[in-house]
Amino acid sequence: MPSTIAELETPVPIVDLDRLAGNLDRAADYAKSHGLALRPHIKTHKSPRVAHEQMRRGAAGVTCATPMEAEVMSEVCRDILVAYPPVGSPRASRLAAIPPDVRLTVALDSRRAIDDIAAAAAAAAADRPVGVYVEADLGMHRVGVPSIDEAVALARAVQAAPPLTFEGIAFYPGHIREAVDQQARKLEELNAALGQLIDAFDRAGLHPRVVSGGSTPTMWQTHQLRGVTEFRPGTYVYNDRTTAAIGACGWDDCALTVLARVVSTAVPGQAVVDAGSKALGREPMRADGADGFGVVRGHPDVVVKSMSEEHGILDLSSSSWRPAVGELVRIIPNHVCIVVHLNDIIVGVRGDAVETSWPVVARGRGYSISAPSPTRHDPSRFGRETAAAAQPAG
Repeated sequence: MPSTIAELETPVPIVDLDRLAGNLDRAADYAKSHGLALRPHIKTHKSPRVAHEQMRRGAAGVTCATPMEAEVMSEVCRDILVAYPPVGSPRASRLAAIPPDVRLTVALDSRRAIDDIAAAAAAAAADRPVGVYVEADLGMHRVGVPSIDEAVALARAVQAAPPLTFEGIAFYPGHIREAVDQQARKLEELNAALGQLIDAFDRAGLHPRVVSGGSTPTMWQTHQLRGVTEFRPGTYVYNDRTTAAIGACGWDDCALTVLARVVSTAVPGQAVVDAGSKALGREPMRADGADGFGVVRGHPDVVVKSMSEEHGILDLSSSSWRPAVGELVRIIPNHVCIVVHLNDIIVGVRGDAVETSWPVVARGRGYSISAPSPTRHDPSRFGRETAAAAQPAG
C-alpha cells in the first residue's frame, strides 16, 4: 500500500479518518441527547466498515435502498430498513431472502407493494416476518401517499397480510434544501402535517410505534419534529459541497475529497485535472448562487467549472493560485453519494499519510441475469472486507 497520497494513482476518493470519526461522533451524540434512534442511510458510504463504526456508536440499525445494500449490510447489522417500495417479485423475493435472524422492515406506499412483499415473505422459509412502514408524502412529492385516509387504509391492509406487521410511518423531508437558517417555515409546515398524520393514526387505533424521518440537511432540527422516533441521514458521514454550502456542516467536516492531479495548464486562466464526470459525477449544485461540479479544498474560489469524462476544468479566474502540472489537488464534490458509487475503493488518510483502504462493497446491483433466481451477496468476492469491517475506521 502507498504510504503517502503522492504515491496514489489519481483520481481516487480519499477520506480523512479524523473528520469521518468526528462526523460519526456528532450524529451519535445528537441522537443520544435527544432520545432519537439513529438509523443512518448507507447509500452514501455503501461499506460494511463504516456501517460497523455507526453501529459501534449506538445506531439502532441501518437504512438501505437496494437489495444489494441490504444483503451486504446483513453481514454487520441485524436490523435493516429498506426505505424503497418493494414492488416486483424479483425485488421482493430478494429482500425476503435476507437471513431470518435479521429484522427486516420495508417502507411502501401502495397495495401492490404490500401484495408483492407479503407473497415473497410467505414463500420464504417459516413465513419470514417483515415489518412495514407506511410512507407518507409530506412535501417531497416523490413517493409516499398524499392522503391521510389512504395511509390509514394501507396500514389496515398490512395488518391483514401476514406475515407482514405494521410498525409505523415514514416520511422524507427531501424538499427542504434551503440553507439551515432559512428552513424554519418549511419545518413548521412539515411539523403541522406530521402532527395531523399521527393524530389520524391514533384516532384509527393504529398508533405508529415508529415515526421515521429525517435527512442530512434537516438532521440537526429532527428533535423539533413532533413524534419522530428515528432519523435516517446518509450524507453526514462524509458530507459534501452542497451540505457545507447550506450550513448543515462546516467545510472542515467534509471528510471525503477526490484526489486529482493537474495534467495541463496550457490554456491561460484554467487548469485541467484528471477528475472528470466519471470521478466527480455531474450533479449540479442545489445551493443558490453556486455553480460548477466541485470546489478545490484550500482554494474556495476555484471550482470545477466544466467536465468531460476524464477531464475537469478548474476556473482560476478569481484566484491568484496557479498550480503546476503534476500538482495534487483535493476536490470537494457537489454530491458525495454519487462519487462513492463511481469507485471501487476508498482510501483512508490522516494528513498526507495513507493509513488504510476499504472496498465500496454495496455498489452496483449484485445480481446475475443468468441466475434462475436472485442470489444473496457472496462475501468471498470481496476479499478482506469481512476483516476490515471489524477494524475501526477512525
